[in-house]
Amino acid sequence: MGEKIPKTKIEWEIVKLVREMRNEKNVSQANLAKMLGVTPGYIGQIEIENSPSMYSYDQLNKLATGLECSIKDFMPEKPLNI
Repeated sequence: MGEKIPKTKIEWEIVKLVREMRNEKNVSQANLAKMLGVTPGYIGQIEIENSPSMYSYDQLNKLATGLECSIKDFMPEKPLNI
């Protein structure tokens, strides 16, 4: 079985921005999961820093639609120093 690779710094920043927007809009992990057609557990895995689970670009687009924001809201304003 292959070794699981944790999120990169940019992936973790994206997850944090999605979570911030989710919390600002008072949307639960369960409701976010419904938007994407996945389980709430999967959203929980995404929101763990050392888990390799991550949103796809299509999922980020669906989230922007569901949360009524721009997909750009899930990207850091400036590049990260990696």
